Amino acid sequence: MSGAEADTELQARVKAFRQTLEQYGWSEGRNIHIDIRFSAIRSDEYQALAKEMVALQPDVIFGHTTPVVVALQRESRTVPIVFVNVSDPLGSGLVTSLAHPGGNITGLMLYEEGITGKWLALLKEIAPHLRRAALMANPISTPYDYFVRSAKNVAPSLALELVPSPIDDAADIERTIESFARLPDGGLVVLPDGTSILHRDLVIALAARHRLPTVYAHRFFVAAGGLMSYATDVIDQNRRAASYVNRILRGAKPADLPVQAPTKYETTVNLKTARALSLDVPPSLLVRADEVIE
Repeated sequence: MSGAEADTELQARVKAFRQTLEQYGWSEGRNIHIDIRFSAIRSDEYQALAKEMVALQPDVIFGHTTPVVVALQRESRTVPIVFVNVSDPLGSGLVTSLAHPGGNITGLMLYEEGITGKWLALLKEIAPHLRRAALMANPISTPYDYFVRSAKNVAPSLALELVPSPIDDAADIERTIESFARLPDGGLVVLPDGTSILHRDLVIALAARHRLPTVYAHRFFVAAGGLMSYATDVIDQNRRAASYVNRILRGAKPADLPVQAPTKYETTVNLKTARALSLDVPPSLLVRADEVIE
């Protein structure tokens, strides 16, 4: 898993994965053994941990995020691998086809390419005065160009100037947001990215300090004080990944299991944060929201 072991969000995903395996009849200490490694968003660790995992000769590996699965692929083209939190499996070279993966890897896509246009549209809807939008993520831990491409297709129709904002660490996040906020009429889209997740409290605090309307790719940012998210249900994805692991343990081949596209999206709005930013949330948006945090 790409993230810190102590992160409560990651622990919730692990719990959902384990519970689902138990529902399929796989019980630790009885008929299954699970080894877990956390990389803490350190790209220099990915390959070493991938080598370590493959050396354990597992029946299947469950990989979390694009760089982790790419590292695993370098170590083995035979050990079955199931992924989640991967948005561009074709562009990343993990599979040859979504319908027929063709190798030892399959799993669940986190977001399809057009999702960035949806985030930009929501940003403009909740803050119509915006003229500039920063797209922030760490290119090492997410397929950054994949998201930027679709944003470029939509930005002109929304009268938004795109400001690509790649980041690397906490200090970089602070510099990037402070620099972007020096000019007026700006909003932020925080792309799905391990670095932003690891430092989410900092991102939320900086967005509030600089009064930047921000749309996030995960609900838990909004629960922690962020403005708004349009997101897949990542807990559900971990449960669905466990069903693929179960099928592989019972003899299925990854090459025969299609990569699953996202099926469930949820809109979450934090009204307290909107009021702090002096934003009037459109009634139409409130009606569509799956969750409104007061």
